[in-house]
Amino acid sequence: MIPALDSQIGISVYSTEFDGIGGKIRVTPEDFEVSEKILEKTQNTINQEQGYAVYKLKKKKIDTNHALSDIFRKKGIRLKSLGLKDASAITEQFVCSGNKDKVIEDYSTEKYSLKKIGFVKKPLSKKDMIGNHFKIKISEYSDGLTSFTEFKNILNFYGYQRFGSKRPVTHLIGKAILQRNFDVAVELILSFTSEYDSKENNEIRQKLADKQNYKQYFEKIPKQMDIERIVIKEMIEHGNSFRAIRTIPLSLRRFYVQAYQSFIFNKSLSAAFIDGENLFESEPGDICFDLKGIIGKFTKGLDQNLALPFVGYSYYKKTRFDYQISQVLQQEEVTPKDFFIKEMQEVSSEGGFRQAAIDCSNYSSHDDVVEFTLSRGSFATILLREIMKPSDPIHAGF
Repeated sequence: MIPALDSQIGISVYSTEFDGIGGKIRVTPEDFEVSEKILEKTQNTINQEQGYAVYKLKKKKIDTNHALSDIFRKKGIRLKSLGLKDASAITEQFVCSGNKDKVIEDYSTEKYSLKKIGFVKKPLSKKDMIGNHFKIKISEYSDGLTSFTEFKNILNFYGYQRFGSKRPVTHLIGKAILQRNFDVAVELILSFTSEYDSKENNEIRQKLADKQNYKQYFEKIPKQMDIERIVIKEMIEHGNSFRAIRTIPLSLRRFYVQAYQSFIFNKSLSAAFIDGENLFESEPGDICFDLKGIIGKFTKGLDQNLALPFVGYSYYKKTRFDYQISQVLQQEEVTPKDFFIKEMQEVSSEGGFRQAAIDCSNYSSHDDVVEFTLSRGSFATILLREIMKPSDPIHAGF
């Protein structure tokens, strides 16, 4: 049985035959360790001379964005990360200054530590990151962890975090923006409720379903609902939903649209698997990534990984997956052209390609711990989903 939450984010299949061991993850932050891996060539360019400062950020109980915001507020240095790490883990990642003249010494708080490891001639970017290594403890599971051997046969779905986990709404907001239905986008941001959200949050959201309550309940909105506060303030002052959406930081508005693209990808990948398409091997005519991550046509004898289109306004139709993708777009009542948003061009998305299967290496399991390395952009929770087959992903720690 596929959990209801999985279906909400477009995942309707398991790609392995394994029965699943159940259990829980993230019982404590220490149960979930993540360390970022960068190219060896990039690692070798980090030196002790001048340039752009590179730091190792280690953290727990705080996500990357909030940690970097706190560092900027307290130390005045703006640092960029290569990837985002969530709060429910012990994480280690590279961050880099975009200003040669701004360097700080090692700094730490209760939730994070920042250690300078050297300098580079040009700032690090996402292209320097190759993936993440995970060490994860699974608690309260039934026997069989060491029996799992299908780590090479896992579809590369977008994981729960992409959609809001306890409140899977980001893709719905993205769709509303795409369809230029900004009133609905505002309603979803403010009043979408979930059984997994707290009672207090759901109660305030129920009040915010009525526009007449905006002024009365503005001061009662919890501080962690920072986006909701931004949106309501604009709605109180101007009553214009388009303007309210525009007040949201650009990175988050883009994320909403990307979350909807991720939903379409998940649905299309599920449909292709159900239809019996081979998603673990490339065939003539396929679009593939080579081992350096460069996209191209299938070439016999070359080591390549199959890719599926990530739908945007430049959607490439000439793949064996166009049937499934077109069916999903028809069901959703959207077209590739919709991803060019004239009214808000800065969040338009061209689309691209994403690997069909997870590229997992260094896999091992012993006792109640599993370790593995995933390439950039793949989700550990999707691999764990195949091992555990949880009936309730949120209750299981996902």
